[in-house]
Amino acid sequence: MKPYVLGIDIGGTNTVFGIVDARGNVIASSSIKTGKHAEFADYLDELYTEATRLIEANDAVDKIQGIGIGAPNANYYTGEINNAANLPWKDVKLAQLVSEKFGIPVAVTNDANAAALGEMTYGAARGLKDFIMITLGTGVGSGIVINGQVVYGHDGLAGELGHMIIKRNNGRLCGCGRTGCLEAYCSATGVARSAREFLEIRTEPSLLRNIPIEEITSKDVYEAASKGDQIAKDIFTYTGTLLGEAMADMTVFSSPEAFILFGGLSKSGELLLRPLREALDRSVISVFKGKAKIILSELKEADAAVLGASALGWEAKPIATA
Repeated sequence: MKPYVLGIDIGGTNTVFGIVDARGNVIASSSIKTGKHAEFADYLDELYTEATRLIEANDAVDKIQGIGIGAPNANYYTGEINNAANLPWKDVKLAQLVSEKFGIPVAVTNDANAAALGEMTYGAARGLKDFIMITLGTGVGSGIVINGQVVYGHDGLAGELGHMIIKRNNGRLCGCGRTGCLEAYCSATGVARSAREFLEIRTEPSLLRNIPIEEITSKDVYEAASKGDQIAKDIFTYTGTLLGEAMADMTVFSSPEAFILFGGLSKSGELLLRPLREALDRSVISVFKGKAKIILSELKEADAAVLGASALGWEAKPIATA
């Protein structure tokens, strides 16, 4: 019997899941909306229904050896989600509840750590032992790898670089409850917030003014910038500069060989990368200058986190019950 694992990536907007074989091939995948249900039990019911449908459609019944899950604030050691900023449920015994529902062993980790594992195993970070994965999605996540090992810290929660404070005074409120976090500026939602601020402060024409201000997305800003819209281009310069300055601070912590950028915002190309590189080079101390490469993920949008989560699935052990 050919064994599989189920890899699940719980993002702030979508939950993507896939059946993965031992060679790291995603056999099939699907998704559901993460925030559709206020109660985790209702969310889990839908996830179970859709994942079971996928498993049955791909002749994988009784072949799933384990489940690996990447989720915001998921703790590798305890199997729990604790106070995740971008999820509707704050404290969830994720591994236990999913394992009980599916009847399959489950292992969990932070979603950005899962992306780092996937990139290290199958993508742009193959062969790298020291790198920082930055996921630019609904929030800003990070997976830190040092000497070939993901950094978890003593409690399983290390590596939340998206919640570095980059604006000490009058910073934006972040989903974590603090103000001035990197995530509040350099996530996809942060770009949309920047757009609203720029449009209120500046008076010149912009394609973005054709969109109701509360409905503007980072994709709208990218499309306007691609057409030469000056305000939209300036928003990307602002975002890339802040991210590059933050990465200069990250560099002094672990001296990474590379930063791997993943997520929708990373696909903005030179609109984001040019100001990012300039700010990193300008801000980093001289001993580190020019050492860390900026690399875009080589994996498809959902695959890095799904594959990384699936790698955990092979190691999942049954949860002991009292």
